[in-house]
Amino acid sequence: MKKIIRVLAFSIVVFILSMCCFATDYVYNTANNKDLTELELFVGGMPFGVKIQSIGLQIIKFDESNSPAQKAGLKLGDIIIKVNEKSIKTIEDYAKEIEKAGNKPTSITILRNNSELNYKITPIYSENEGKYKTGIWVKDSTSGIGTITYINSKNEFGGLGHGICDGNNGNIIPISKGTVLDVKINGALKGQIGKPGELKGTFNAKKIGALFDNTPQGVFGILTTQCKSPENKMKICPKDDIQEGSAYIWCTLDNDYPQKYSIEISNIDLSNNNTKNFKIKVTDKRLLEKTGGIVQGMSGSPIIQNGKLVGAVTHVLINNPTEGYGIFIENMLSAMSSSSK
Repeated sequence: MKKIIRVLAFSIVVFILSMCCFATDYVYNTANNKDLTELELFVGGMPFGVKIQSIGLQIIKFDESNSPAQKAGLKLGDIIIKVNEKSIKTIEDYAKEIEKAGNKPTSITILRNNSELNYKITPIYSENEGKYKTGIWVKDSTSGIGTITYINSKNEFGGLGHGICDGNNGNIIPISKGTVLDVKINGALKGQIGKPGELKGTFNAKKIGALFDNTPQGVFGILTTQCKSPENKMKICPKDDIQEGSAYIWCTLDNDYPQKYSIEISNIDLSNNNTKNFKIKVTDKRLLEKTGGIVQGMSGSPIIQNGKLVGAVTHVLINNPTEGYGIFIENMLSAMSSSSK
């Protein structure tokens, strides 16, 4: 069905995510020159739902028959923030301004790779619909399921271990508002070679927190309700102290409480400040039987070694779901510290 704008009000996507709990505790400790090894955080492993409101409208598709926007130079993943210098935050805002512009050349301001660009587009009139259109499909929000990794004494958290990205170009989605919702995991779709699995869950209407930043090293925010933690406070493990060998992760699959699953750590890269800092391999027979290994929705699941928080699960290897990558907890803490300034 053709419309002025083909809308995806939300995309329910399952992010490879997992929440951690982070903190101003880290900010305070570094400000007071305390040793990072003295920092303690609550370990997570609990699922959460997230709804992200973009700062504008993200282009997800062009009309195949006629798209003035595409002809003018706009691309998939561009975020529309203004029409004729008026801020655009919702799909309704955009439709109203395009109808007001009619068939006159119209200024469209977009964000692309963190830079603002301006284009001139002349809307076309659809006789069938009786409206002006620019030939694009857009969305103004995205939803997904993840796992909490760690929480601090102020109920602040960090999660995912990587950013929530645009599926078309891989860019981090800039957010104006993020809501954390209660979610129940109903099971998992088992991963296969070449086809990652995923956690299956349903959102409750209950809001349990808010996001305030989306970064390459994870998402960060605050919880408004107390979450059950599978562990008491735990010290973090500096990257220099991580060892190749046995460890375990916490994640929630088909029950209401996180469970412990064994893994092996290898290929530690101390020079890497991004998200793929070391490799992990699932060795736990229960997890392999249930999921085939690492699946979407487990990203951010906390990784524990020798009684300390090492980092979080971030990615799965497409051609081998039993293996994936983890991020150093230090990298997540550093990103959280920067976003809180």
